[in-house]
Amino acid sequence: MSSADQAIRNLNADLQQQTRQLEAANKELEGFSYSVSHDLRAPLRAIDGFAQMLHEDYRSRLDDEALRYIDVIRGNSKRMADLIDDLLALSRLSRQVVSKAEVDMTQLVQEVIDEVRPQQGAETVKIELGALPPAKADRALLRQVWLNLLSNALKYSAKSPNPVIEVSGRQDSVDSIYSVKDNGVGFSMEYAGKLFGVFQRLHRPEEFSGTGVGLAIVQRLVTRHGGRVWAEGALNKGARFSFSLPVGESHE
Repeated sequence: MSSADQAIRNLNADLQQQTRQLEAANKELEGFSYSVSHDLRAPLRAIDGFAQMLHEDYRSRLDDEALRYIDVIRGNSKRMADLIDDLLALSRLSRQVVSKAEVDMTQLVQEVIDEVRPQQGAETVKIELGALPPAKADRALLRQVWLNLLSNALKYSAKSPNPVIEVSGRQDSVDSIYSVKDNGVGFSMEYAGKLFGVFQRLHRPEEFSGTGVGLAIVQRLVTRHGGRVWAEGALNKGARFSFSLPVGESHE
């Protein structure tokens, strides 16, 4: 065996070892996230439950400031519960088996649009859906991708004077690329790298609701399909979120 062949063998062995270590670390991290999130539920329910009883049973004996404190406790309890739910969803989706089949993407997005339309403030938003290339993917997981992207677009564009969301797609020999563009508050490209991190938010909770997990879920699901996700935007000039999925055999 030549020295070059031996070097290749050694390199492959090192790569396999690193892959096994990475897989073990990912499983350990997912298990940790699930356990922590699960164990936080009981004390959180107790905090909210006792705050509710305090409000109901002692309301007449408390002044307005004390009642405001109770509302703050309950409001933050709900926010933490939402964070836990989203963290569990991220952990669960990371472990879910990807079952690929041919997906009519235009039909899927139309279903998601019909689902998110009733959102508060979404009645005035115009949604333009173009023809989208089909994909070989897990329909349920892609539904979550579109649900998160369209919900975000509705949320951040609803306050615009003439809100418009455009859903488009195109295909080349390698990838199918899908985009959701809005004319909402946008973001500075300086912070684009933070968008897909867990619990990363560019706006205060008082301005826009949410936990900062939705885009992290999008990235995780698209990556599991062998694709990638990216964002473009400008402050107060809207945003475009795009993701790609490999075409044909490159899926495998």
